Amino acid sequence: MPKTIHGGGHRHLVEVLAEARQKSGLTQAELADKVGKDQTFISIIERGQRRVDVLEFVALAKAMGADPGQLFAEVTRRLPEKISI
Repeated sequence: MPKTIHGGGHRHLVEVLAEARQKSGLTQAELADKVGKDQTFISIIERGQRRVDVLEFVALAKAMGADPGQLFAEVTRRLPEKISI
């Protein structure tokens, strides 16, 4: 089976991050600025075209004023029982 970032559990991570950004009231450009990236960095993540590592996840959560642990708990709550990696 080919590996992909466009399916499985990854979409749940993307949804949680995008929802958290919107809830924070930040635009993609504002969030990107807070983490020292450009707007396309956030856009690519939110379109599911780039995986997010754990350190990036924590940095993004903190930049949005969210608790990384609570956001991660929401991701894990949404994940299917079996996750393909």
